[in-house]
Amino acid sequence: MLDQDLSIALGSPRFSDSRLAQLAADYGALHAWREAFTQRGAQAACGVTGDFAVGLTTTDGRSFLAVDRFAIRSLCYRVQNGQLHFAPRADALAATSTGAEIDPQAIYDYLYFHVIPSPRTIYKGIFRLPPGHCAVFEHGQLSVSPYWVSEFIEHQSGHLPDLKADFRRLLRSAVAQQLEGHRPACFLSGGTDSSTIVGMAALASGEQVASYSIGFDAAGYDEMAYAQLAARHFKTDHHAYYVTPDDLVQGIPRVAAHFDQPFGNSSALPAYYCAHLARQDGVSKLLAGDGGDELFGGNTRYAKNKLFGFYEHVPTILQKGVLEPVLGSRSAATFALTRKAASYVEQARMPLPDRLQLVNLLLCLGDAEVLTPQLLAQCDAGAPLRLQQAVWHSTPQSSPLNRELAYDWRFTLAESDLPKVLGAASLAGIDVGFPMLDDGLLAFSQRLPSQHKLKGLQLRWFFKEALRDFLPPEILTKKKQGFGLPFGVWANAHPPLKKLASDSLYALVERGVVRPDFVHTLLTQRLAQHPGYFGEMVWILMMLSQWLSAKAPGYHLAR
Repeated sequence: MLDQDLSIALGSPRFSDSRLAQLAADYGALHAWREAFTQRGAQAACGVTGDFAVGLTTTDGRSFLAVDRFAIRSLCYRVQNGQLHFAPRADALAATSTGAEIDPQAIYDYLYFHVIPSPRTIYKGIFRLPPGHCAVFEHGQLSVSPYWVSEFIEHQSGHLPDLKADFRRLLRSAVAQQLEGHRPACFLSGGTDSSTIVGMAALASGEQVASYSIGFDAAGYDEMAYAQLAARHFKTDHHAYYVTPDDLVQGIPRVAAHFDQPFGNSSALPAYYCAHLARQDGVSKLLAGDGGDELFGGNTRYAKNKLFGFYEHVPTILQKGVLEPVLGSRSAATFALTRKAASYVEQARMPLPDRLQLVNLLLCLGDAEVLTPQLLAQCDAGAPLRLQQAVWHSTPQSSPLNRELAYDWRFTLAESDLPKVLGAASLAGIDVGFPMLDDGLLAFSQRLPSQHKLKGLQLRWFFKEALRDFLPPEILTKKKQGFGLPFGVWANAHPPLKKLASDSLYALVERGVVRPDFVHTLLTQRLAQHPGYFGEMVWILMMLSQWLSAKAPGYHLAR
């Protein structure tokens, strides 16, 4: 049992119970959490919104843990020798625990997802509380359960002008709340979400907003023109920095080591340099636009999956008696048209989330071709899909699109994009606010009709309609990109970066993680042939290697 002085209360929880809210205002959030747990037990987090993580131990030996709905604040835990230990970071918990070992399954999960999704962490026996979950520890037993599950109000209609007005009011209020006590400053990629946040910050604060952008001197990757367009439109004090290959050589080891476990989202590097630029300018908090796509239907695969859904309406006798036998034949692979039709049927026959495996990088390359037999022997290759399926089926019955949104709230936002921004910004010494994830906007998304989010095949239709007179038209129609990193292109052309990547990957070979023949072919042939696609695999392997070098230099698998 931990001493009560080691209890944790992070973030800005908002208690719906007025008595608890007053207690938090008078004595701090931890006092309110203690009272909530004393009165409600495992239900203590129900009705609490905002971003938060809490871990506390009471005088009678019970402990309570909880994190917010998107795990903006995180909490890791371990039960050892009948005692519960917890900390915000997995590596911090490992440093104070005996026998913390690297988990081979976590390495497999990392290469599958490019992050290590909760509840697993890189360490055996150390777990991360999933978003919207709480845990109670008493009598030596730990019980983990969700206190919040996304629920959508299907088939609810509304007067479109009223919906637009409500949305803009909620959005402006969310931005204003995040700005309280801070100079208005925002990330600005030039995309729809970041541009919206910048514009709303100008409205909410009545001040000139400071905006910060990252550019790349690489064809097809630079969005600076759109960022400058948004900056001019909203009259911001705009700051821009062009990341170079030399920046990556210097920044990769530092960024990799800053995360508490291997983290492979390549946008972390440009996000860090953007936050660093703001920090040099005296900014203490940046607002980010993350969440707009996932709450309002903006990811390209939502439209693709809707197309696949049409196959369900084809009569079974036609599916089984004609299409599948004909398109599954060898002759069908001979012609481009039938080959595309066969690919459509193959994908359409597979349900979600299983269909996502068809484009998984590790599985497309072949896990047995990438990883050593000694690593695979210690892993369950089916575990990642079972986790995806469990999350998919945890959402109550709802439309196909809304189930995809809820799924992405977990895997895209909570496990990848939010940790990316938060980790990069914390390394730069800056806090981050996510107005799009405000609880009012979340509730609005849950009651907004699916056909307003994805109208036909038009992504985030309602969002764009509601802001059509607010955002520049060029930004409303641009292709989504964000802070995409031209790593593969640069790795081929910049010797120091190529050497860093090569040394990192061969270090994984020496650790017994990756097959030497795969690394050789990847670096000498595949990376040059398709730098964007294979550069992603080089990146995630390199970041794994850099993290191990910093945090577990002695780790290796027996040959």
